[in-house]
Amino acid sequence: MHRIQELAAGIIARVEEGRTLTEALGNIQRSETLTPGERGALQDIAYGSLRNLGQLRFILRALVPKPLPAVDVERLLLVALYQLIHTRAAPYAVVDQAVTLAQDLAAGRLKGLVNGVLRNFLRNKEQLLADAQADNEARYNHPRWWVQKVRAAYPTRWTDILEKSNRHPPMTLRINRRHGTAAGYVEALQASGRGAKALGDYAVKLDAPCNVRDLPGFAEGCVSVQDFGAQQAALRLDIADGMRVLDACAAPGGKSGHLLELADIQLTALDIDATRLERVAENLARLQLTATLAAADAAKPDSWWDGVPFDRILADVPCSASGVVRRNPDIKWLRRPEDFAALGQQQAAMVDALWPLLAKGGKMLYATCSIMPEENQQQLDAFLQRHPDARLAGSEQLLPSADHDGFYYALLEKA
Repeated sequence: MHRIQELAAGIIARVEEGRTLTEALGNIQRSETLTPGERGALQDIAYGSLRNLGQLRFILRALVPKPLPAVDVERLLLVALYQLIHTRAAPYAVVDQAVTLAQDLAAGRLKGLVNGVLRNFLRNKEQLLADAQADNEARYNHPRWWVQKVRAAYPTRWTDILEKSNRHPPMTLRINRRHGTAAGYVEALQASGRGAKALGDYAVKLDAPCNVRDLPGFAEGCVSVQDFGAQQAALRLDIADGMRVLDACAAPGGKSGHLLELADIQLTALDIDATRLERVAENLARLQLTATLAAADAAKPDSWWDGVPFDRILADVPCSASGVVRRNPDIKWLRRPEDFAALGQQQAAMVDALWPLLAKGGKMLYATCSIMPEENQQQLDAFLQRHPDARLAGSEQLLPSADHDGFYYALLEKA
């Protein structure tokens, strides 16, 4: 288990250096020989430590007021504190493993400190946890500026939003309506010993997550994993057979697949990242659906557009991803307050570039996985000011809930 502790501390280090959790975890899982049990334990500790990083940092500073000169020892202590607070691991084993690892860090000089800090925590655990509850960053496990930002935007709902953003996300499935319905798939799951409930005619939420290989019909394209909130994008675009449709930021392909399941359309799936576009191709191949794929910048249509207008455009613009932090807990620690201005410029540039590509009477769905107003309602208001030929057909801010993540949708119609 000390090996898992060490690897988890290394993942936190990579995230603090600016890498995503998905990248850091994936690199270690590819480079290390791990059993399925070790992979599961490493993922739990890595995700859990980042999900609760505000609390862990607060408690560490209460125990050691000044940052340690050896940052790798700090990360080891954060991981050990996570295990002591949030897992069922035996406390003596966690402490012993951390002390053993500390022998190889900072020339072993801080071995005694690691032992003392963790034992001090165990002696004063209840008081330290209570003190953490009185600090907003520690209590809600989001950066202090993030807490303030959400509180300003949602003065009556901010605590609920932050708490739900820190919970384990549900595993939700999209049923390919060409193959069945949610009710029928729930029966198939129950027959295989898995509990689930239907969220709509073609959406199912599992009682407990599982490997996709264990899902009936997954390999055959009968079902896909997709958040219930994300499933609303294709449904809101109002497509019909024969339409020419653009998915402007398609990777990893969930929304592209959904659009093709809904109607027989001519779909162009665009993404600036050629490597991520391969994921779109893989997903569509599993679903046995086809689209025109192009690795290109949606904001620069001169490089890829053939001049034929689209009937529908899905503009799933780059954003802070503040609505999906429970799936990606590294996001809240990687983001900075100044990021929103740059993201706003990208969002405006993209929709302004895409709008001329839309046919008269056509519809464009502006979509984000953000809960921040400056990426959503404020962007919409500014767009309508810049484009008098745009009419708002409807908009909605979905906030994180038990059934879905946070998303924003605004359907725009061209006069």
